[in-house]
Amino acid sequence: MFGFLYRRLLYMIPTVFLISVVTFVIIQLPPGDYLDTLAAELSDSGGLDEGTMQALRDQYGLGQPMYVQYLKWMSQILFHGNFGISFEKNIPVNDIIWDKLGWTFAISLMTLLFIWMTALPIGIYSAVRKYSAGDYIATFFGFIGLAVPNFLLALVMMYVAFKYFGQSVGGLVSPQYLGEPWTFDKFLDLLAHIWMPIVVVGTSGAAALIRIMRANLLDELYRPYVVTARAKGMSEFQLLLKYPVRVALNPFVSTIGWILPTLVSGEIIVAVVMNLPTTGPLLLRALLVQDMYLAGSLILLVSILTVIGTLVSDLLLAWIDPRIRYQ
Repeated sequence: MFGFLYRRLLYMIPTVFLISVVTFVIIQLPPGDYLDTLAAELSDSGGLDEGTMQALRDQYGLGQPMYVQYLKWMSQILFHGNFGISFEKNIPVNDIIWDKLGWTFAISLMTLLFIWMTALPIGIYSAVRKYSAGDYIATFFGFIGLAVPNFLLALVMMYVAFKYFGQSVGGLVSPQYLGEPWTFDKFLDLLAHIWMPIVVVGTSGAAALIRIMRANLLDELYRPYVVTARAKGMSEFQLLLKYPVRVALNPFVSTIGWILPTLVSGEIIVAVVMNLPTTGPLLLRALLVQDMYLAGSLILLVSILTVIGTLVSDLLLAWIDPRIRYQ
């Protein structure tokens, strides 16, 4: 087990290195840089003169070759934990991202729990009660969850919450609590708001996993080992959980590798619509103005989350399925 974990951690080092290179190259691909974007935005007011442009380009190191900029950026991250300076805000990226990353990860993890708590029992029920009324209802809502865009669902839920329940919408707390220290009342207000982005972001993921769980379990329910266990008198509930559900969980668990980064990156439009204090709007703005260190840091962290999610899913697969060997 520990040898397997050690090897996987070693493999992560070159993987993350290649991800950082690709990330930096992709961000540099659009023509121009942040100063060109800034000059275009200020063109109506006269723009920036060539001397100022050159001074700023020297200050930020934008006139250097791409590989030099990348090496400077990575050396700061590796040896100092410094992700660079945000061009637009002119402050360290570290001062911008950590608070928003905290909210992003918190919402993503709660959304993942919501997806599992929803998809697992519904998927099992749909498989066991195949072609029943409950199965058809779950299938219908699953297709709705897959078909309706998250941002549209967010708009509908915000309208219903405001129109019929009088709840303030947008953000994670009511306006009167913005900038206020944390109290028990503010925490309760957070709970009254945070369920909405969790449901909105998790709906499509839950719908997909319900279909995956149903299909996998249907494939296992009629295997010979299930028929044999049932013939020996094992109770249906114990039989279901001990054998076919455990085997059917393999593809279910393996989705952690892609569902975590999908939750983090997929909430960008939802975060803009619902005015959430997460990394989504921050990344969108950084890409629009070509704030390369801020955008690169966010994309790099999301990519690392993908690698970590894959590692976690592999460990869980090896734990729940004895047929999988670490070798």
